[in-house]
Amino acid sequence: MPKKDYYDDPKAPAPNSIVPAVTAIVRNDAGELLMIERTDNGLWALPGGAQDLGESIPDAVRREVQEETGLDIEITGISGVYSDPKHVIAYDDGEVRQEFSLCFHARPKGGELRTSSESRQVHWVAPDRLDSLKIDPSMRLRIDHGIKHSATVHLG
Repeated sequence: MPKKDYYDDPKAPAPNSIVPAVTAIVRNDAGELLMIERTDNGLWALPGGAQDLGESIPDAVRREVQEETGLDIEITGISGVYSDPKHVIAYDDGEVRQEFSLCFHARPKGGELRTSSESRQVHWVAPDRLDSLKIDPSMRLRIDHGIKHSATVHLG
């Protein structure tokens, strides 16, 4: 389902839903970051998605990373809570979500890298290569908070 992110944009549509979502900052022993190229908007992002009914937030993080990348992870902490009402995500079916996302720190513990219906490419990316990727500003904010302030939980 194609989507478009808006941040502090007067032309953004009004939100009509809020859905708990998760992302994961997964780093390997070399300090590289697990990134996916999304199929719904062509941008690079942290793996993640919406929480399903009957599932805990930690289970949602593990499931989303596994579905999108093929890797199993161990959650090691929380990086941030993102709920800025100026950030909305419009889907082509008419849903417009106000952002509500929890971002977690994690490390890989098994599995094999692979793509999925949601990830066109999956790669380990060195932090100094992030500027070469097309990343939405709201996603880049999460990444920067997670890699530059790993001991601090960002609330925003």
